[in-house]
Amino acid sequence: MNNWKRSVRDTRIDVIRAVALITIFINHVPGNPLESLTTKNFGFSDAAEAFVLISGISAAFAYGLKFNWQSALPLTLKMWRRAGVLYMAQLGTTMATLGIFSYFALQFAAPELLEKINIGPVMDDTAAALFGIVTLGHQLGYNNILSMYAAVLVLLPVFLIIGRFSQLAMVAASGLVWLLAGIYKVGPLNYPNDGVWFLNPLSWQFLFVIGLAGMTYVKRGGKLPRNPLLIGIAAAYAVLALVWVKLPLWGVDISMGLPAVLTGFDKTYLSLPRLLHVLSIAYLVVSLPWVNGLARLPENNPLSIMGRHALPVFVTGTILSMAAQAWRMVFVTNLEVDIAIVAAGIVLQFAVAWYIEWYRGVQNGWKAASTSGIPARHGEATTVPARIASSAPAARRSV
Repeated sequence: MNNWKRSVRDTRIDVIRAVALITIFINHVPGNPLESLTTKNFGFSDAAEAFVLISGISAAFAYGLKFNWQSALPLTLKMWRRAGVLYMAQLGTTMATLGIFSYFALQFAAPELLEKINIGPVMDDTAAALFGIVTLGHQLGYNNILSMYAAVLVLLPVFLIIGRFSQLAMVAASGLVWLLAGIYKVGPLNYPNDGVWFLNPLSWQFLFVIGLAGMTYVKRGGKLPRNPLLIGIAAAYAVLALVWVKLPLWGVDISMGLPAVLTGFDKTYLSLPRLLHVLSIAYLVVSLPWVNGLARLPENNPLSIMGRHALPVFVTGTILSMAAQAWRMVFVTNLEVDIAIVAAGIVLQFAVAWYIEWYRGVQNGWKAASTSGIPARHGEATTVPARIASSAPAARRSV
């Protein structure tokens, strides 16, 4: 599929990632009027699935294409180091969430906030809950994606080793783990609560590996089939999902005695209907040039910049969405206020991305000046941040 053999200037992955980040932020402020416009209202999957698939695609550039027997150890350490960064970010957003809800509960005499989004166990059994937070066994509501992603990166070297022998075997092994986890309800355990993580990494790794394998295949010269029949099937499934959600038909039993992971709509175990939906949409995007062409924006476009700095933007969005939730639980809002809150949060995320881009441009200007021996003027270093922020292709950056 030559259309997605990217060049350094191809920003489509960054742009789509940015749209997913914005959508996740909107969904993390439940009840706001913009929530009804997000993708979860038009199909089985939502922005989380899109985000993980895109992260897998990006991982092909960062790890998959470079992975061989000589680079296996340093790349494995690089993946685990990145997992450690995500772990620290998870702890940071969790503590920020606790601080925000505690502040609103104290400041506005609203103790009921301390029972929301799984904060209750922290109040009722603090020692056990704190141990759970540190070990990722206790996760607050809307603070689940980073922990899942970190766990997937820890597992990733195993799949890449299998992929050295066969990419098909890698995807098959990943699919088998997904299937067994869904059938037997296996996953990292919660603590002190019962059950498994809300986003089970043993299930979600399959979507990540599919994205990684697909991009690796394309970059090694393969072509994804642009088949009218497949396009028709993908479009038909997307329409079916839309009708199912809008009617709605959630009460219809389609299990036929099969395991829920194959016929249900469970997000924890990434049930097959959700998986097929995000893959159908992805296939339509990559197969129809007029669709994926919409995401081909300049490097200095705000969406391109946001997508290049996904982790700090995501962390910012999580903290802002928690503050917005607490505010809306304490104060009565209206349509205008809700839209203003969400819009302000999105603008702040763009501002964070732009600041990081600008600052990296300044740093690169300083480095270039020190190498050449010519003093850099501050203003000059800030005029082209999008072009000099990194020598690496934009799509190689991931959360």
